[in-house]
Amino acid sequence: MSRAALVSLALGALIMGACTTAPPPTPTPGTTEAPGSTDAPATDAPTGSILSQVQASDTVRCGVNTNLPGFGYPEEGTGRWLGFDADFCRVIAAAVLGDPEKVTFRQLSADDRGPALQAGEIDVLIRNTTWTLTRDTEWGLFGPTTFYDGQGMMVPAASGVTELTDLAGATICVQSGTTTELTLPDQMRALGVDYTQDTRPDIDQTYATYEGGDCDAVTSDRSQLVARRTLFANPDDHVLLEVVMSKEPLGPAVPFGDEVWFNVVKWATWVPMQAEEVGVNQGNLDQMRDESTDPVIRRLLGVEGELGAKLGLSNDWAYNIISNVGNYAEIYDRHLGPGTPFNLDRGPNNLWTNGGLHYPPTWR
Repeated sequence: MSRAALVSLALGALIMGACTTAPPPTPTPGTTEAPGSTDAPATDAPTGSILSQVQASDTVRCGVNTNLPGFGYPEEGTGRWLGFDADFCRVIAAAVLGDPEKVTFRQLSADDRGPALQAGEIDVLIRNTTWTLTRDTEWGLFGPTTFYDGQGMMVPAASGVTELTDLAGATICVQSGTTTELTLPDQMRALGVDYTQDTRPDIDQTYATYEGGDCDAVTSDRSQLVARRTLFANPDDHVLLEVVMSKEPLGPAVPFGDEVWFNVVKWATWVPMQAEEVGVNQGNLDQMRDESTDPVIRRLLGVEGELGAKLGLSNDWAYNIISNVGNYAEIYDRHLGPGTPFNLDRGPNNLWTNGGLHYPPTWR
């Protein structure tokens, strides 16, 4: 056969392949404890084991911290779970079930969270958990980062310590089962600093040991240090060093083996960020839905297209998230921003349009 004929056959095969639609993938079966046009026609709603189970049980099982103010903690007197992470659990429930309160919060220690996710005891883990290569290959699938953090160090203000090298000979408290437990020796070894590491199994023990004076310093994510400091008898007696020892991207994770559920959690997590980017919030939501001519806003709020059906959700899924929980700025400010005991500057947690790292994908 001539070279020209071979090329012609190859091009014909490519064209036929490009014009053929592949069959859809076969879907896999599935309270607190301690309208308009789109780029392509709408497809049949996907199903997945976890999505089906969540819809059947009418609750999302969400793994959270045991007691981390600002992120995940039970409200005194009511027991209602509050915090940045707790609200992202509600984001998933609002998207899937239309009700942000249909969440079963499961308290998990740092040591318990990986096994609980691996065993499928929870539907999603949203517990200030750092995304690492090892966890991504052993624990489950990590979704979008909701909070960019870094490891810090807290010391008594009266200690005079201003740098890590000042901690030579010191005892440093750290919690087991965390990335901070591993990063600390790396950092101190690189600096040539000898120290004693006091590793504790849970968050309360770790900070009680430090506050009681048995440790000269305590290390964790900077956001956690700021949050736990508010529980001390004398918070102003403790300071954070300026040093940032690591990258700590925190976000949701789901069990392996269910791409349908993974897509639901990913895109639900991006909704608050996209809403902030296009200026949609709880106050103007209905007006934006009824009056906006912006195609992105109309698709986001279910006025145009059938994006919800592609995820196996109702078309008002994103509307339900924003209406019940808010956009990213509203969630952040409610728990961590000005007017809270933490007053954490957003820094890298700003949108990309404001110099931050949050960059939701295209809403189409």
